[in-house]
Amino acid sequence: MVFESRYLDADLLRCWRAFIAMSEMLEGRLNQNLRSVGMSHADYTMLILLSEADGHRLGLSELGNEAQWSKSRISHQIRRMQDRGLVRRLEDPEDPRRAIAVLTPEGLTALEKAAPVHLSAVRKDFLDHLSPLQREQLEDIARTVLPHLGPLPPGFED
Repeated sequence: MVFESRYLDADLLRCWRAFIAMSEMLEGRLNQNLRSVGMSHADYTMLILLSEADGHRLGLSELGNEAQWSKSRISHQIRRMQDRGLVRRLEDPEDPRRAIAVLTPEGLTALEKAAPVHLSAVRKDFLDHLSPLQREQLEDIARTVLPHLGPLPPGFED
């Protein structure tokens, strides 16, 4: 049985399904590549954000804002990464109710191992298939849609 949408015409439905298929397949491919170096995409996201932060540390609420994740997801992810020695979770000395995640030397080493694998896959599986004009259009599309989804992630406020 074919589902007929009352809300999307055939052109819109094709566009939406193509986007969803591409997103799902790309995420799966990127995750597969990161698993080859013993990391999940969630691990990689946290390690990148911490590596770019001053002192390689961020409050869990700031990490949540940067990653666009819920408090519980951040807390769970940091706990799992702490168990593996990739990060340390500390109490904020200025506010004991606030937790801070700190990148460990082991976490930095894991990131240095994973980054070339991840970036190579991003290029090979996605960016290299787009022309400069398509990349510009994709960025424009993302910057058009993002403000309608909620608070903008840091770096997209322009």
